[in-house]
Amino acid sequence: MIAPATTPGAPAIAVQDMDFCYGESIALKEITLDIRRNEVTAFIGPSGCGKSTLLRCFNRMNDFIPGAKVTRGGIWIGGTEIHSPEVDGVELRRRIGMVFQKSNPFPRSIYENVAYGPRILGERRKDVLNAIVEKSLRGAALWEEVKDRLHESAYGLSGGQQQRLCIARATAVDPSIILMDEPCSALDPIATGRVEELILELKKNYTIVIVTHNMQQASRVSDRTAFFYLGELVEYDFTSKIFTNPANSQTEDYISGRFG
Repeated sequence: MIAPATTPGAPAIAVQDMDFCYGESIALKEITLDIRRNEVTAFIGPSGCGKSTLLRCFNRMNDFIPGAKVTRGGIWIGGTEIHSPEVDGVELRRRIGMVFQKSNPFPRSIYENVAYGPRILGERRKDVLNAIVEKSLRGAALWEEVKDRLHESAYGLSGGQQQRLCIARATAVDPSIILMDEPCSALDPIATGRVEELILELKKNYTIVIVTHNMQQASRVSDRTAFFYLGELVEYDFTSKIFTNPANSQTEDYISGRFG
């Protein structure tokens, strides 16, 4: 079982000297970085640089791709290497929520979207489920907008509301980490602003890792930023430093729009 890190100062996620391959193709090379607890960490870089691959390594979503594997090093969460035989991938994904690029509510009611995870984990008590649904929707800044239509289809929500519903669904099973793969790329600026405000609020209780192509978004919401290029981690530092005084000229070129 994966437990959240409890040692003061211990990272929420520690990646050490990791190589990752799709068959014979090397997707990530010698990746080493620590993701700090209760921070937002942004992964940036051009398409195909490996940032989404690394994100999916954290909850072993890559397990479902034939031939995809860690070939060296590893990832530690709560002091456990997550690819160890004793680690249950299903349990790991309960501890690590995921929000995808395109909002993907289930074809169910708003209520059932949020209650689905707790039900799968065995919760059947109506009062407990009601409390989880309300808490999760409040945490996603959605409760006031949907409290009178909980049993209507989730498909009746706007795109931004659907994405916040997916965030509520992710938090309903009490994860310690939330992964977000370009969560605002399909949203308009107003909905994007709502989700960004939500991310800043959520980091009080969760560790958040976000993949984004939007440099302004990374600078607005993240505490630290990692820049990837061709499967390598080029630079990782506080976001303020990455965007104002990067140590690597390649990082500066990407941030300034000279390539990528």
